[in-house]
Amino acid sequence: MLKYLRNLHPLAINILVGTMFGRMATSMSIPFLAIYLTQVKHVSASQTGMIIAVSSLVGITTSFAGGYLSDRFGRKIVLYSSVFLWAAVFVIFGLAQSVAGFFLANALNGFCRSVFEPASRALLADLTEPKNRLTIFNLRYTAINVGVIFGPMLGFYFGSSTTTFLFFIAAGVYVLYGLSLMLTYSKTGYQPSHADAAGSKQAGFSEAAKAVREDKVLLMSILGIILATTGFAQFNSTLPQYLSMEYGQNKGAGMFSAFLILNAVTVISLQYPLLSIGKKYSPIFSIIVGNLVCALGVFAFSLAGSIPVWGAVIFLFTIGEILMFSMTDAFIDSIAKSDLRGTYFGAMGFTQIGNIVGPSLGGFLLDYFGYGDTVTVFGLLAGLSLLGVPVLYAVKLAMARRLNQQRSEAG
Repeated sequence: MLKYLRNLHPLAINILVGTMFGRMATSMSIPFLAIYLTQVKHVSASQTGMIIAVSSLVGITTSFAGGYLSDRFGRKIVLYSSVFLWAAVFVIFGLAQSVAGFFLANALNGFCRSVFEPASRALLADLTEPKNRLTIFNLRYTAINVGVIFGPMLGFYFGSSTTTFLFFIAAGVYVLYGLSLMLTYSKTGYQPSHADAAGSKQAGFSEAAKAVREDKVLLMSILGIILATTGFAQFNSTLPQYLSMEYGQNKGAGMFSAFLILNAVTVISLQYPLLSIGKKYSPIFSIIVGNLVCALGVFAFSLAGSIPVWGAVIFLFTIGEILMFSMTDAFIDSIAKSDLRGTYFGAMGFTQIGNIVGPSLGGFLLDYFGYGDTVTVFGLLAGLSLLGVPVLYAVKLAMARRLNQQRSEAG
């Protein structure tokens, strides 16, 4: 592993380090937004769910185009423009006072993320040999979770559930991230040799859309991951709202901060042991098992009453998260056409539908059933997420048929 790290391209290192600090900055603020809105601004649970969900709604409508643009015009220009715009968005968060202001800020947040992240993941794949791509994607996942260990601690310490000041810090971090990308591109003189080459012959937007639309494996995968994500989304939306109402604002925020840290530490501790097991099977199999375990964790939210039980539930939930998300990028890379890699990563933005349905439905169920009927609330959310298992299993069967057909044609 150390030898591999030493041989990483400077741009890949820049993205990994930038991802770590960027996620640290955002996890100081974004995860506490639901508590801030409900407890400080006295926004209803339903409205809060809609504000949280709009980020994903915008991401759905823009991520495919964002991924395509990185294929068509090059990763560099897309990364530059989106990272600095993202910094400006965090300033808007810091200045927002109304429901409409937060709604706009989170909508723009979703836009920037949906443009920047497919391009950055595609660039990581461009810079990495196929045999090492699972490793580089998991290094990125590790970087995210290292950031999430320290971000919530800092956010809780500085009172992120009662102020928007920390969004200004996030803005500064993303400005530095953008400047570092510009400097690294300039010093390395990196010139893409394939899909990232702006101006090279690329499929038109309609051609790219048609290629994706006709890929049944990709379409079924998107549907299955949407369903799986509706369960995972409860961790950052419905759960903090429930904690703040059940245990009070300060204790609820403290518990949620601790859960975020436990979640990140568990990811870092178990990611590579689980990955070594997962390598023996296909990425889609790991995603299926992760969907199942994560949904069970969501239902277990309704059963937790003491700190040790909460710890066990978050631990279970996180195992499901690892199994799902440590393999997702590698799975998409494995089915993507080489000249449409950014487009395929962008198409996965449609899975953010789960991050719209999840928070919106969670907020609605809390308003409808009340905070005392958690078995019904989290049970319904877990049941919806479990529907992803049979869909993803159908993807597994379709991939096996495709592989057999390719072998037959080659033979």
